[in-house]
Amino acid sequence: MKILVMKFGGTSIDTPEHREIAARKVIRAKEDGFAPVVVVSAIGRRGAPYATDTLIEFLRSIDPSVPPNAREMDLMMACGEIISTVVMAHTLKTMGYDAVALTGGQAGIITDNEYGNARVLQIHPQAIRHHLEAGRIVVVAGFQGVAEDKLGFHPDITTLGRGGSDTTASALGAALNAVAVEIYTDVDGVKTADPDIIPDARTLPVISYEEVAEIAHQGAKVLHPRAAEIAMLHNIPLWVKCTFTEEPGTLVTSSESAEGVDLPEVTGVTHITGKIVYLIFHIGETPEKPEIELQLYRLMAQANINLYLNSYSHDTLSFAVPRDRWSLVQSLLDGLVMPAGNPPQRLFIFRVGDKPSREYLLQKQMLSALGEAIPVQEVPVEVLENCTMVSLIAAKLSRRPGMMALFLRTLYEAGVQVLQTADSEMSLSCLVNESDVEKAVRVLHERFVTERAYARQ
Repeated sequence: MKILVMKFGGTSIDTPEHREIAARKVIRAKEDGFAPVVVVSAIGRRGAPYATDTLIEFLRSIDPSVPPNAREMDLMMACGEIISTVVMAHTLKTMGYDAVALTGGQAGIITDNEYGNARVLQIHPQAIRHHLEAGRIVVVAGFQGVAEDKLGFHPDITTLGRGGSDTTASALGAALNAVAVEIYTDVDGVKTADPDIIPDARTLPVISYEEVAEIAHQGAKVLHPRAAEIAMLHNIPLWVKCTFTEEPGTLVTSSESAEGVDLPEVTGVTHITGKIVYLIFHIGETPEKPEIELQLYRLMAQANINLYLNSYSHDTLSFAVPRDRWSLVQSLLDGLVMPAGNPPQRLFIFRVGDKPSREYLLQKQMLSALGEAIPVQEVPVEVLENCTMVSLIAAKLSRRPGMMALFLRTLYEAGVQVLQTADSEMSLSCLVNESDVEKAVRVLHERFVTERAYARQ
């Protein structure tokens, strides 16, 4: 049995016409001898009645001053995908094909109990295989699974975080030993830049798992990094295709398989959609600095905060956080007291921004009661808002001397102020003002993608 996993995003199934187009692609796969397993996201985007963001806003609107419980929030967020699953399965039935709708739990997806950002631990695919062997098309709700509740009595619905339906598709592909996983979106593959900014951005025919994970982490919304990591671990071919065209799309595969294909030197230019907040921790030149940095990273990880543009100096630590997570980060940091040493030799208290908050002043007052028993050191946290990150993605950047210099010169000549830089084996990134994002993307794409493509012809 040749199992093919086909994932459709919210804009691919948001109208009856779009659902019919998606269903016909599934039917064609069935008639071509594949056993399709369809994964669907919630219908539409923010504002659509069953979109995940709409459901979240509905729950929060009851009383904005009372945050919803994480467990109940996951129950609410899972509704959008369940509705999509039933609607898609019924659409296939009306077109003459036997189909069955399964929630994540019914499909055997087992997660940890990290509500809102759960990780898939294992998949029991027996139910899916049973339906496939009976000739049915299986439609699975993306973005969700189940975990035992903390009392161990019954399964709790959990959600996998943003982009979780991509993760569902890759995880099912691995568990079912699928021949491929196809991710359908409203663009015809992985582009060299956001087509809303660069209308003639090129579609890449092939890209490595590592590169697609990097561009996803640096802001491109084409595929969730976790989905690429699962596919890479199990060596499953991934295709990124457009629901509404017959273009071949982009094959995501191993670096070895991509060798010999005529690929651009630079994969593309990405940017974070939506503002980020850049934080500079003035820790000072102190022997405890590495321990404080480790505790900060552990705190951010426990809160499931994605970090960007990590940077170090002899007396500071810096990183950026998503704007929509800033209120949580601020509440975690402002007035935070961290001990250093075992037993504690010094206490560090964090002050976020220029104006001391009530929480900070209260903590400071409580610490004053210690007298001089333990030294207390303040860590001012400088905050840069209304900025975002632009990145250049290319394989083996460390083997290409002069790239950072050309990267910065290109931005300087265009009048783009660079606030911070960072680099890795596969990316060069910079922090810029939100107002300069489109200009930065355009000039970098022109210099590194368009001009280099012409030079190779």
